[in-house]
Amino acid sequence: MNAWTTPAAARIAFAASMVGYGLHALVTRTLAGIWGPVPKFFPAQAALPWLVGVVMLACGIGLLWRRSTPLAARVLLAWLLLWLGLARLAEAAMAPGVAGDWSGVGETLAVAAAALVLVRAAAGDRGRLVARVSYGLALIPFGLAHFAYLKETASLVPAWLPSPRAWAMFTGGAYLAAAVAMLTGVCARLAAVLAAVQIGGFTALVWLPILASGRADASAWSEGAISLALTAAACVVAEGLRRPRVQCDSASPSSGPAE
Repeated sequence: MNAWTTPAAARIAFAASMVGYGLHALVTRTLAGIWGPVPKFFPAQAALPWLVGVVMLACGIGLLWRRSTPLAARVLLAWLLLWLGLARLAEAAMAPGVAGDWSGVGETLAVAAAALVLVRAAAGDRGRLVARVSYGLALIPFGLAHFAYLKETASLVPAWLPSPRAWAMFTGGAYLAAAVAMLTGVCARLAAVLAAVQIGGFTALVWLPILASGRADASAWSEGAISLALTAAACVVAEGLRRPRVQCDSASPSSGPAE
C-alpha cells in the first residue's frame, strides 16, 4: 500500500472542486481563485479561460478514479507550478507590498501541495518534505492577509459570534502558527488537520450561508469556490502527512514456519 494513499472522500472532494473550477472558467470565460485574476502583462488572455478550463475539467475528472489519479495529479501539478512561476509570483514581485497578491500565491501553492500528495510517485521522505514545506509556505500569506485586511476579515465573521476583530486576529495567528509547525516539522500533521478544520469552518460559517441566501454575486461565488477548494486541498495534505501503519507480512522469515 502506498504511503500517500488518501481516503476516497478527500480525493473526490478535491476532484470535485477542480471540476467546478474548470466549468466556471468555461461558462464565464474568466479565471478566478487559484487562476485569477490574470495579470495584465500576460499574453493571449482571451484564450486562457478556455485552455485552463479544459485542463482543469480533465484533471478533475481524472482525479475521480484512483487508477487515473497519478497522471491527472501530475498534469495538474505541472500546470499549477507553471502558473505560479509565470503569473502569481511575477505579479506579486511587481508589487511586493500588496498582501492580496501574496494570498493568490498561497492559494495556488496550497492546491499544488495537494496535487503533489496525490502524485504517488512522490511518496517517501523527500516528497513528504516538499509537500509539507510547500503547504507551510502557502499558509503564511493567509495569516498575514488577516492582519493586513483586518477590517474586511472581521466583517465576514458571523454576527452571532462576539468580538469579530478578535476572531479575525485569532484565525490569522492560527494560520501563522500552523505555518511554523509545517515548516519545522513539529506537530506538522496536527497543524495540517487544524488548518483543514479552520478553512472548512470558514467555508461552512461564512461562504455557504452567503451562497445559499440567493443574493450572492459573482465575487461571492468565486470566493466560495476558492474556500471549498482550499478546504479539500487541506484535507488531502493532512491525509498525505499521515504515517502509514506498519503491516506484518505473514510470509516473512520472522513469522516462522507454520505449525
